[in-house]
Amino acid sequence: MLPAFGEREGRRIVRFAVINGSREWTEAVPERVMARPSADIEDVQREARRRLKSLKIEEWRVREFVTGTPVPDNIRHLAMQIEYAAQAIGRLSPIPADYADDVYWPRIW
Repeated sequence: MLPAFGEREGRRIVRFAVINGSREWTEAVPERVMARPSADIEDVQREARRRLKSLKIEEWRVREFVTGTPVPDNIRHLAMQIEYAAQAIGRLSPIPADYADDVYWPRIW
């Protein structure tokens, strides 16, 4: 098998391979066309934790534990929606590479 030749910047890379006695020319797939590795469940859970942290849900829960004042309904519902979205995104196959996009998550305002 001969190595690929040509430059990556602006030129095509052409590969020549001998496979089972036949000869075949192939062109290398451009890097920008190659599929990005898909995200895994840990990435989605990390994004959910980041969003819950921005909501300061732990502070609300500690406040509820210490003072007995319940977490406001809008905060509690938003936290539940974030957890639900993380579970739903984690079940997709494959998980989209843009899983952190706001399209997939509830709105925090």
